[in-house]
Amino acid sequence: MSYYKDFREYIAALEAADLLRRVRTPICKDTELMPLVRLQFRGLPAEQRTAFVFEDVRDVNGRQYPGPVAVGVLGANRAVYAMALGCAPDEITARWAAVHKNYIEPRLVDDGPVMEEVHVGDDVLEHDGILEFPHPISTPGFDPAPYFTSPFWVTKDPETGDRNVGTYRVMVKAAGRAGMMAHQSQHIGLHLQTARRQGKMLEAAIILGCTPAVGLCSVAKVPYGVDEYAVAGGIAGEPIDLVKCRTVDLEVPASAEIVVEGYVDPTYREQEAPFGEYTGYMGTRVANPVFHVTGIMHRKKPVYQAFLSQFPPSESSLIRKLAYDAVYLDRLRSANIPGVLDVQLHEATGSYGLMVIQLKKVHPSQPWQALHAAVALDPTIGKMIVAVDDDIDPNDADAVNWAMSYRMRPHLDTHIVTGKASILDPSSAPPEAHVDEQRFPQPVGTSSILIDATRKWDYPPTSLPRKEFMEKAIERWEAEGLPALTLRKPWHGYELGYWTDEAREDAQAAVEGRYLERGARLEETRETVTASGFAQTPDDTETRRGELDG
Repeated sequence: MSYYKDFREYIAALEAADLLRRVRTPICKDTELMPLVRLQFRGLPAEQRTAFVFEDVRDVNGRQYPGPVAVGVLGANRAVYAMALGCAPDEITARWAAVHKNYIEPRLVDDGPVMEEVHVGDDVLEHDGILEFPHPISTPGFDPAPYFTSPFWVTKDPETGDRNVGTYRVMVKAAGRAGMMAHQSQHIGLHLQTARRQGKMLEAAIILGCTPAVGLCSVAKVPYGVDEYAVAGGIAGEPIDLVKCRTVDLEVPASAEIVVEGYVDPTYREQEAPFGEYTGYMGTRVANPVFHVTGIMHRKKPVYQAFLSQFPPSESSLIRKLAYDAVYLDRLRSANIPGVLDVQLHEATGSYGLMVIQLKKVHPSQPWQALHAAVALDPTIGKMIVAVDDDIDPNDADAVNWAMSYRMRPHLDTHIVTGKASILDPSSAPPEAHVDEQRFPQPVGTSSILIDATRKWDYPPTSLPRKEFMEKAIERWEAEGLPALTLRKPWHGYELGYWTDEAREDAQAAVEGRYLERGARLEETRETVTASGFAQTPDDTETRRGELDG
């Protein structure tokens, strides 16, 4: 398929595919907009969720904004995400794997639609600076201000010049000033630390709304030093056209809706937040870097893009999950760990806390290879990392809990890894603790638990009817006109190595009505029970006989 030249073409494609709803009546961005989108994540099955475009956006004081607001356009559900990635929903992992093998470098052009209006120098705040745009309040009643929730930050490593595009929330503080939440271990955090050592400001540009390939890469865990624009080119199948910023030495997509230019002074931080977070809890007020605006470019009547994050599941938890699943699977396979079949982060944990690795195990060392490789890839991801067998659906929490309950011995099959870092986990430190303590509690940071929940020996069969009986039951179900089924693994019984010919023959006899024959033979298996309640052993028998003889 041909890819989308800009954000507007992509929105039109979503609408044509019935994956977008338009709201044309007036809506308040501060009190109504995000709660309305939130409802579908609390009250609709995933397949019924869609992106939203709000055409008449106002603030609580009645101010009307010239352009619409789009929410959920990358991750309302898997079908929306697949549309952004340019594939079918069941091809997402394979599509990402192909992209990571085929990066296409971006192309610099002289101008583009993002330059339709430019505000720089003395005129940078002539239209109220960043207040010109309809930033929503994401968690009305708890958030202290509107936020950019889908900002794609562009920065460069001050030493190497390597470019990075990443997503880090932005608190609106003034027309020309904003707060930024950035963890020290994230790529922009590394850039800030380098700039501080060099005594420089960190130049930055924030993209709001652009071709979805860039947005998908901004929230993915692309390796440090790899240009997200090149990865986005791999998604688009052609170079991403970039233009030079007007006030900073950076490049941004020529077709972007809005670009805000400026710098971060790495020598100080100021208080920022609270903000509703992907953990399902409010992030508390902490000291974070400050962004100062030096220039703004935007299209006429720009389409403002926002993510729905906060309580999982959400748009951001799905975007993270699908990107991280693919990245971790690719890296574990690239690390020459045999048997790795799948990796799944669970949305209920914000796509951070619980990671499950599915393996076709042929040697006991394989699960530990995979677990230790996964925990080392990122300092903040994977509070619980679980290895399961190939018969366990790694995305099904019930199946994973079953595996942990009956295939794992806590004293032998778990390992704690310290030295990890935390992003917004309220269990890492009390909420009143300083942000540095919350992110890396002394003396050993936070931790991960690695769990080998694979079978260590042959098991009896699963306690479900054999496959042929379940298949007949499905036929009968459908014949009765009962509701459509969505079957979860395992949906039929299967053997796991420990089962005898005698047991198979007895089970066959039972379904043929010959179970009484077996019942008669079982009389031969009687054993004596001692006064202690245990079976009498041969030694018990000899001892007892001696007592009687005496």
